[in-house]
Amino acid sequence: MPTREELSLLVRTAISEVLGTEAEEVREQTSLAVDHDVDSLELMEIGARLERSLRLRIEVADLTAAQTVGQAIDLLETRTAGRS
Repeated sequence: MPTREELSLLVRTAISEVLGTEAEEVREQTSLAVDHDVDSLELMEIGARLERSLRLRIEVADLTAAQTVGQAIDLLETRTAGRS
């Protein structure tokens, strides 16, 4: 099970690769919708990258429910904690 720090780096890296930014520019308080105007295709690409990296199914509703990067990390932390 990855640590929160590892999940944070993974999430921030996936986002930065899709958006063409630096991972350091993506913080836990970052709102993808407000700060980066992420569209649904970009969001799906981020989700797909995270699914491949974590070998975990992420529901579309989970992706859209997270208001900030930190909330997305919290969600993934909870989901990965349930796996053995």
